[in-house]
Amino acid sequence: MAQRVSRSSIRDVAALARVSVGTASNVLNRPELVAAETRSRVESAITALNFVRNESARDLRGMNSRTIGLIVLDVSNPFFTDVARGVEEAATAAGLAVFLCNSDQSAGRESRYLDLLEERRVQGILITPVKGVTERLRNIRARGTSVVLLDRWSSTQNFCSVSVADVTGGELAAAHLVEQGHRRIAFVGGPLDITQVHDRLEGARRAVTDAGLPEGALVVLETPQLNVACGRAAGADIAGITASRRPTAALCANDLLALGLLQEMTRRRVDVPRSLAIVGYDDIDFAAASAVPLSSVRQPREQLGRAAAALLIEEAVGDPRHAHRQLIFEPELVIRESSRHAA
Repeated sequence: MAQRVSRSSIRDVAALARVSVGTASNVLNRPELVAAETRSRVESAITALNFVRNESARDLRGMNSRTIGLIVLDVSNPFFTDVARGVEEAATAAGLAVFLCNSDQSAGRESRYLDLLEERRVQGILITPVKGVTERLRNIRARGTSVVLLDRWSSTQNFCSVSVADVTGGELAAAHLVEQGHRRIAFVGGPLDITQVHDRLEGARRAVTDAGLPEGALVVLETPQLNVACGRAAGADIAGITASRRPTAALCANDLLALGLLQEMTRRRVDVPRSLAIVGYDDIDFAAASAVPLSSVRQPREQLGRAAAALLIEEAVGDPRHAHRQLIFEPELVIRESSRHAA
């Protein structure tokens, strides 16, 4: 068994440099207060001992850290990867690190991460909540930790939020399919109590109603998750519908579902888009690179992350110019081969 090597402490550094613990600490935190010769001895001792500053202990003493937390619904979704990149850019520029947490669409898991981030004394928390603004999030704010909603609109003026107009996005996608001549459209996504899914479905319903299509023109296929496997399962469900009632187009609540649906159609040798047109949502990089390039509703992913992090940092540092804001970005429909032709 390998022998565990103990870490050097600030006391070890002070002893080797022949200075007090206070002087060694000043070299780390306020070097301008220490004479050059003494500072050089302490720095040499730090190097010799491979000393690493204990930031956790430092944070606990100061009741403040140089970190923020980011809780997303699904870390495997490239949409959230790009959002996280935007968050990291803004945080790095402010001298902060980011704890990335994956709730996996589970309220219980989300709650455990909120506990952990509070215990770590993060300066603030960016979150795509499973259930919207909860009493738990209000209590965290009341205890002094800043919270900003990410990819979720806040219905209360007491929280900052950064989101996309998802009702508009769903409406754009469904209206495009109607314009292509489709009169029976499947909406694939879920769970439906996730706000983004609900709003995208609401937009699709508006487009179908505005087009004067009859009730039942929009077929809702609720999925348990927003991933490729559920997209494939939805494809099997669509294939099992009687031909006379089978949708000729599908609007998916995200691109992972759309890619899974496309995979299943390809496996079944169903022509996309002639037999089934498909539109996704998010416009992740894989959408344009798929076997049949995927039409998708584009969101400004990295911009969402940067804007949310900027709001959080502004609030956390107590910037006197800060005011709670609810930023809403407009989506854009990108049309590619998967939906270009009418059925």
